[in-house]
Amino acid sequence: MKKIKLTCAHAVVKHLIAQKILIDGKKEPLFAGAFGIFGHGNVACLGQALEENKDKLPTWRGHHEQNMALTGVAYARAKRRKQIFIATSSVGPGATNMITASAVAMSNRLPILFLPGDTYANRMPDPVLQQVEHFNNPGITVNDAFKSVTRYFDRITRPEQILQSLPSAIQTMLDPADCGPACLSLCQDIQGETFDYPEEFFKERIHNIRRPRPDDFQIKEAADKIKSSKNPIIISGGGVFYSEAMDDLATFASKHNIPVTQTVMGYSTMKRDHSHFLGPIGGLGGKAANNFAKKTDLAIAVGTKLGDFTTGSWANFENPNFSLVSVNVTRFDASKHMAQSVVGDAKVSLKELSQALGDWKASDDWYKKSREELKLWNEYVDKESGPTNQKVPSYAHAVGAVYRNSDPTDIAVTAAGGLVGEVVQIWRPRELNTHETEWGFSCMGYEISGSLGIKMANPNKEVITFIGDGSYLLYNSDIYSSVITDNKLIIIICDNGGHAVINRLQLFKGGKEFNCLFESSKNTSLTGINFAQHAASMGAKSEEVSSISELEEAFKRAKKSKVTYVISIKTHSHQWLEGSSYWESPTLEIPKTKENKEALKLHNEGKAKQRQGV
Repeated sequence: MKKIKLTCAHAVVKHLIAQKILIDGKKEPLFAGAFGIFGHGNVACLGQALEENKDKLPTWRGHHEQNMALTGVAYARAKRRKQIFIATSSVGPGATNMITASAVAMSNRLPILFLPGDTYANRMPDPVLQQVEHFNNPGITVNDAFKSVTRYFDRITRPEQILQSLPSAIQTMLDPADCGPACLSLCQDIQGETFDYPEEFFKERIHNIRRPRPDDFQIKEAADKIKSSKNPIIISGGGVFYSEAMDDLATFASKHNIPVTQTVMGYSTMKRDHSHFLGPIGGLGGKAANNFAKKTDLAIAVGTKLGDFTTGSWANFENPNFSLVSVNVTRFDASKHMAQSVVGDAKVSLKELSQALGDWKASDDWYKKSREELKLWNEYVDKESGPTNQKVPSYAHAVGAVYRNSDPTDIAVTAAGGLVGEVVQIWRPRELNTHETEWGFSCMGYEISGSLGIKMANPNKEVITFIGDGSYLLYNSDIYSSVITDNKLIIIICDNGGHAVINRLQLFKGGKEFNCLFESSKNTSLTGINFAQHAASMGAKSEEVSSISELEEAFKRAKKSKVTYVISIKTHSHQWLEGSSYWESPTLEIPKTKENKEALKLHNEGKAKQRQGV
């Protein structure tokens, strides 16, 4: 076997470049690029290897390690897990800054390859700069923190270890059932050490994401359960995107006459004008979907992990005869909550399940009621998000103004905070793949960084970021990244004076306003923030508007802009769309006030409706 002598760092980069994937029958690089912030732990060896190969594996400079990794995570989501980014940092705080982004990827089942620097394998210089020592275990470094938030972790202490570890990491990230982040912690000295690697290790390899088909017995059992139901619904999750099963979902719903609800992460897997579209479900969902959830005797969950915001903390299904069929490529998700599991790829499973159902259809009366519910809810949403002269408009007014003036192919992006729920109800998808959010980990600061990744994956589409002032103040430096890399974003900043949605929860639980809004936090003098000027200092075009009509006109200017455009508008701190689902959150069992007492009453009423044994 022929061999080639390389440093470990050069071997890592050379192997990654050799990995390809088929996308729509066309061979593409599996690794679209790398994000890096260089320090003493990765600049000399891995940094040089990346520089020497920048034409084959482009490296993008980050401003914060968490932000750049979030951009990579969002890119992978927008590419439906078919292409992967690398994120590299120095040892120490650079590495720990990426832990949150890794948790986002882990929670959302998304691939990204972390290559942080680490301490010396030979330990001769210990303690090295930025090393956190463990007196009873010198083998522990800060990079061990990645273990809890990655699907695959290895510390590379010998250059030949990558022969086994790097392909294993890649296969983990490509596995539809086990997909998530991988971390190869690269000891600093090992990056520069050489080894005679087999040339075979660097030959081009073409990957394709497998489609596991479901077991025949599971299909039969699921079909029998569906046939025995009277009032079924479908819950479409993010897995429908990754399986590219949107058309199959639409066909299945039409053929079997079943209304389709969508999770926040699965929103825009069906268009609003589809005959069986019923909108978002759960804690952030609409009343139409949630009213049907309360009455249904069977939910067919497709590609969702059924988080508490989808199920209303399992209090959303009030029918005593309720049961669950769960279609998921991941056994762990499919077998949750006493479900009849169908473990397999969503696209394949829906086709085989439809064949097993034959000509069976759900009741037409049930379907007609879903249209009535949806009509009423759409009328409410249109009214609450319509044009207004209200002095301080609501989130809904701001989102509605943008939605009315957007194109069907425009992509709306949200993350943590109150805008997620307002956008998901108002931004009713006119085209597939036009709503992106991060609700698996609910990560503040994802909004702008994630939008950058989504724009990089969709260069010909308009990407519109909805962000609150709280998240903006947390992380905003990727405005500058979007400008210098020519990835135009439209960013709508809704300034409601702090963390207003948590203030809402604080009041709902009977508490007093405290430390969420700026005005209720400890301060000696409040200074207004000019977000438009701040964004302009990073090269964006920007303006501050004071009314919904001004917002509409500003958005039209933003659409025509060639560079990132930021619009700031002050919005109401206490006005929200109507909630329609229970969500369990901590509640004092010993109430201190009458508001606490009412909160405890509502809490207990919701708990009483929770499905047992989940």
